[in-house]
Amino acid sequence: MNFAPDRPPIFGETLASLTARLSAAGEPAYRARQVLDWLYKKRAAGWDEMTNLPRSLRARLADEFDFDPSTLVSHRQSADVTDKLLLELRDRALIETVIIRAPQEGVGLDHSRKTICISTQVGCAMGCRFCASGLAGLKRHLSAGEIVHQLIQVCRREDARTPRARAELASFDNIVVMGMGEPLHNYDALLGALAIVNAGWGLGFGARRITVSTSGLVPQIRRLAAEPVGFRLAVSLHGATDEVREQIMPVNRRWPLAELLPAIREFAARHGRMVTLEFILIEDVNDRLDQAGRLAAIAADLHAHVNLIPYNAVEGLPWRRPDAARQQRFLRVLAERGVSATLRREKGHDIDAACGQLRLRAERERAGAAG
Repeated sequence: MNFAPDRPPIFGETLASLTARLSAAGEPAYRARQVLDWLYKKRAAGWDEMTNLPRSLRARLADEFDFDPSTLVSHRQSADVTDKLLLELRDRALIETVIIRAPQEGVGLDHSRKTICISTQVGCAMGCRFCASGLAGLKRHLSAGEIVHQLIQVCRREDARTPRARAELASFDNIVVMGMGEPLHNYDALLGALAIVNAGWGLGFGARRITVSTSGLVPQIRRLAAEPVGFRLAVSLHGATDEVREQIMPVNRRWPLAELLPAIREFAARHGRMVTLEFILIEDVNDRLDQAGRLAAIAADLHAHVNLIPYNAVEGLPWRRPDAARQQRFLRVLAERGVSATLRREKGHDIDAACGQLRLRAERERAGAAG
């Protein structure tokens, strides 16, 4: 289920692993920190820019490591300035990375708050009925280096776009692991990537600004709760009862709410963080007021925040979003019961910004051209 390239991505190396590799090759230990400084702080575009490294070492690194494990295939920007990057990996697999901008009052777009949504798998095995990511099933896991490189792609684009980016280790404000794939299904690569993103020698990005989303893999939620670094957790609930949840989320058959909710409670207690419950509103499926009432009870018990997401239509799937009045009625039930909740404004609908849509369209076009 993993792709084995000829050379591993340099962006999957830690300070310890790179030091060990270079020391074994007879290089001084400090060279590893120099390499990582070029990657994350100076954001070198290639080995030749690492001018304080001997040419022989640069040649060795080029032989041993892949500097760019992904390349940009297309870039789309929506009317609401959401950006979607379609990236091609070495095996021609396609993944998506999304830049969600939230312009701040009184400042220009270049100073907007930016949230980066990254992928962890090519496709997805969870089979959620409403989602484009899993329509063709799971192709493979991403490596830690491929996960990190999505953020490097964004950094490079933002460096060119705005003068403030170069002065910052990471030219964005939040990371959400909510793109293609089930992050906790690729647990080891995910945690390896986030360790690199979090480390001072890496992107130096605080754990409190990183949210990991899951469809509800209970053992992995408990495992994440036991990790020393406290990332934020978002759970794709999408149904406030087992009956409704099972209609659209097969994972609920394996880990129903009676098992999922205690795991969420354990995570929140261990890290002292408010968990977010993601709830996609689908017309005549989960948007009834009785679902709102049950969701309010769950959120109140967990002291969780609810993020309501009007469904983003996917070609070939039958689901529809509720109209604005129904969305507001649902939100009002939560508010009346004292639950912290937001109704997300639609982002990127004109560029297929829902998870997996752009990749799905590109793969269909590819198949059509090949046929």
